[in-house]
Amino acid sequence: MDPVTTMALLWTLFGATHIGLTTRRLREKAVDRLGEGGFTLLFSLISAIAFSALVVYYALHRTEGPAGLALARFDWIRPIGVGLIGMGVALLAASLVAYRSSPMALASNEVRPPEGLARISRHAFFVGLSLFALAHALLASKLIGTVFFGGFAVVSILGALHQDRKLEARFGRPYTAYLAATSFVLFAAVYSERQYIVWREIPWLGLATGFAIAFALRSVHGSILNNGGAWFIAATVAGAGVEILQYFVRRRRKRVEPAAAQI
Repeated sequence: MDPVTTMALLWTLFGATHIGLTTRRLREKAVDRLGEGGFTLLFSLISAIAFSALVVYYALHRTEGPAGLALARFDWIRPIGVGLIGMGVALLAASLVAYRSSPMALASNEVRPPEGLARISRHAFFVGLSLFALAHALLASKLIGTVFFGGFAVVSILGALHQDRKLEARFGRPYTAYLAATSFVLFAAVYSERQYIVWREIPWLGLATGFAIAFALRSVHGSILNNGGAWFIAATVAGAGVEILQYFVRRRRKRVEPAAAQI
């Protein structure tokens, strides 16, 4: 099987498990058997294995197969692509600042009015990842690179839409109102006058940190996927692991607090 087809199949596997396992019916059945914590651990393990498989495969075969779009060969397009990558990383970093207070957080039990980046996009993380991925897909010199990075964009967009449906089913009218007041596309809600920008709410430090990270990664760009992409996999899985650990800590704290109040 050629590398491009294999890459597409690996993305299909990741998407099917990452999104499919969180569909309402499958998730409810799994939670009934494993409990909320057990399901979270199983889902995280499957996601980590599927993600690692596609990264390792790309790292080992990224120079094989037919040519990609390779738009980096055009002098005027390359800086645009690099700028979009930097913007994407900045949005990724900044979105993590307000993650805990957003309805998308693992342990969230309420829908707060949109603020900060949520006024610009309710899914700043997914938008940032999409910008980062699409720019790489267009600049990639090999078709397998276009498929690899394009997969991140596709899964991000589908994941955001899927998450909206799940949260609307979970929270009901409050999240329906949240959807009506915000947008997925950057600045769409502001342009349609459903939102306005409050500059003091913007996580400027997070954005600056993201641009600094993008600049630092640029300096080691050629070696990021060395050793089968081990560094990239470790950084991604570790980041997700920290959030899952915090989720379990918050769950335990919520259980302890009512018990302590009764003493």
